[in-house]
Amino acid sequence: MSKYKEIKGFKVQTLASNTAATKFLGGTWASGGSLPGGRSSGVGFGTQTAALFGGGYDGTNYVNTTFEYDGTSWTAGGALTASAGQARAGHGILTAGGAVAGYKTSGNAVINNYETYDGTSFTERADLNTARQTLAASGSTTAALAAGGTSSVGPGGSQTGLTNVESWNGSSWTETTEVNTGRKAATSFSGGPAPTMIFVGGANASTVYSNVETYNGSSWTEIAELNTARFTLGGAGQAQTDGLVFGGSVPANTAVTENWNGTTWTELADLSTARSTVAGAGTGAASALATGGYSTTQSSASEEFTAPADFAKTNLGQVYYNSAANAFKVTEQPVPGGSWSSGAALNTARNYVASAGTQTAAIGSGGNTGPKVQCEVYNGTAWTEVNELSDAVYGRAGFGTSTSQIVAGGNGPPYSGETETWNGSSWTEIVELNVARRDAAGFGASNTSGVIAGGLAAPGYSNNTEIWNGSGWTETTEMNTARQELAGIGKTATDGLVAFGVTTPPTSYKTITETWNGSSWTEVGEANTGRHGLGSGGTPSSGIAFGGSIPGGATAVTESWDGSSWTEVADLATARSTLGGAGASNASAIAYGGYSPPGVMNNTEEWTVPEVNKTITVS
Repeated sequence: MSKYKEIKGFKVQTLASNTAATKFLGGTWASGGSLPGGRSSGVGFGTQTAALFGGGYDGTNYVNTTFEYDGTSWTAGGALTASAGQARAGHGILTAGGAVAGYKTSGNAVINNYETYDGTSFTERADLNTARQTLAASGSTTAALAAGGTSSVGPGGSQTGLTNVESWNGSSWTETTEVNTGRKAATSFSGGPAPTMIFVGGANASTVYSNVETYNGSSWTEIAELNTARFTLGGAGQAQTDGLVFGGSVPANTAVTENWNGTTWTELADLSTARSTVAGAGTGAASALATGGYSTTQSSASEEFTAPADFAKTNLGQVYYNSAANAFKVTEQPVPGGSWSSGAALNTARNYVASAGTQTAAIGSGGNTGPKVQCEVYNGTAWTEVNELSDAVYGRAGFGTSTSQIVAGGNGPPYSGETETWNGSSWTEIVELNVARRDAAGFGASNTSGVIAGGLAAPGYSNNTEIWNGSGWTETTEMNTARQELAGIGKTATDGLVAFGVTTPPTSYKTITETWNGSSWTEVGEANTGRHGLGSGGTPSSGIAFGGSIPGGATAVTESWDGSSWTEVADLATARSTLGGAGASNASAIAYGGYSPPGVMNNTEEWTVPEVNKTITVS
């Protein structure tokens, strides 16, 4: 006889909408008041409830009239003083904003005019040093920055992007540190406080960029790239760690919206209408305004993005009832739904880098373009060079974290047993491996506990395994299959796996996977694509491996390990071999450096699996 508690079921939470990881992911675009007529390439600044839109092209004429927005409707504002034109950059708020440079139809020329708005009228101020259009601006009427753009008036595909940056101190413009990559039609967060700035997307001639750079008052740093490369996009924000970008050209018009939280870019709800040359305003990701632009014609639409103050937080595995959809749902993170996106580039291009850490706290040590001593750490936004290794050796195995790493072995001559330990600030040479080798696999917790296995040693391919206990190496049970350039996955010295690799002659690209329990190796499920020289990350129950060499060259193939089998998922954007890799699981990893013909790379890619709400169906 069944018990009541066995048949009564269980309660689930009832929600009016799906759960979301952040309030911004729960945000939506809604229609705002329309401009009196359609316009593209206008200047915009302000907030969602107090904004200005002016100038631009109305489909027939270039204009210098403006409109002010009160959160409901647009009314006439004070006209721009510069000649009728377009492609000016805006910054500031409605009662203290600026319109910077641009294009004028009179004379078919770029201009260096600067004018400020006091909520009623524009006043001409001191000119910029460099005339240009399609630039980006940020700041207030007493401290602002203007970056990039183009001095050309020719066809868009031939316009060269500028690296030039100028700083406004309330009375004059001064040239300051240039951006790393010259671009036109990029955007910024117009209300962001100078002397800081973010410079997002853009193009140079016909090349479209996902590049993002930030300025700290003295230097520009490349950070995590946009998920969608584009130009003529809009931006909104008043702090460089909180903003939205939206719309633009890829080169087709797009409606994609992305949120910057100071570390990563996340795709949010799209604009209702894909459009380019859209003007932005707003305080940040919780409140933004997109106005005008070009879809199939000049647009008069305004859209308002709002993120809810209260929302149902996503909890993986949560079951709930969505009352609006009349459906039971569960929150999942399906690895096959993951994708690779661009991250910040290494400072030094190289392959054979010794890797460890996670997507937001990684380390890359040594490497080759000629043996390297450089070491870099990644914080999820940018790579930073730290103290160098003691010796230039490549083909080392690595394990640990970004503040506690071991690197061991290397290219020799002819092979090395050298071991170095990283404590977060400096490297120290310590006890050497018992078996000198290169291209081994490594996994482990820190610079006090880990495993090195396999590699190439004298007289050939090795299956030797050594355990590090913080003071010395001890030889232990050998792997079943000797090989080099294999992947190591694991975060402890008692629970790991190795997979893939190569042996010769004849050349054999391995799919073999072996798991380690602290004392012995066991062969388990084989991978789908045999290869060597790949990147990897995660744990023995949730691992990921990517890139590598296959017959014929480098590959972009990515495979996910669930503890029993390998599954192919989305490829890297760029096929490469002998790359660095790190990650916490098969839902979060990073790939960096490597070799992709014709040479070594500094590119970084980040693997992310989104959390989704899946409808539960009963069969």
